[in-house]
Parts: sequence; C-alpha cells; structure tokens
Amino acid sequence: MHTALPSSGYTVRQAAWVLGIEPSTIHRAIRLGTLRLERRRGRLVIPVSLLVRLLGDPSGEMP
Repeated sequence: MHTALPSSGYTVRQAAWVLGIEPSTIHRAIRLGTLRLERRRGRLVIPVSLLVRLLGDPSGEMP
C-alpha cells in the first residue's frame, strides 16, 4: 500500500505518529528551537521535507 505524504505538512500529532514518538517530544523540540513549524493554509505544520530528513537520519535524533 502506498500512502502519499500531505503536501501541506504534518500536524504535531501526525508527525509524532510517523516518527514513533510522543507528541510531547515534538513540542519540546519546537520549544528548544530544534524543530520548526510553518504556517500553511492557516495551520501550523511540520514541513514534509523535514520529516523525510528525520526518517532518513540513522541516529534517530531530532535536528
């Protein structure tokens, strides 16, 4: 089954599910400035390109 990535980005909850971590971990990274949000179509989302980089990082650490 092939699932397309949303063009507008992922919400914090969606990104946490994709990465297999708790949403609080993503909120902490955003607060610390190691993960950024963008406003797209009136919503704050994590860019798909950033998630692709995180998924491709063998260390599994946030940027």
